[in-house]
Amino acid sequence: MFRTDSIYSLTDFQRNARTHLDRLKQSGQPEILTVNGQAEIVVQDAAAYQAMVDKLEAIEGIRRGLETMKQGQGRNIEAFFEDFERKHAIDR
Repeated sequence: MFRTDSIYSLTDFQRNARTHLDRLKQSGQPEILTVNGQAEIVVQDAAAYQAMVDKLEAIEGIRRGLETMKQGQGRNIEAFFEDFERKHAIDR
């Protein structure tokens, strides 16, 4: 959910771009820009965006892994460690 204190008009963003960019970098929180009172665009700084993308990719990887297991295509942890130890010449 977006915070109501992070909603600005596109016009205000254009007129005060430096202030908005400084706030975006400092807070790491996105801003919603409106056109004619309607939400149109979300902006955020690059570091916050990258962190969000990284989290989404991790979640997608987990989702794929769970789906693979549901389809019976995965292997159990014991089989994984047996193969891993054999591959890396690890004796228990």
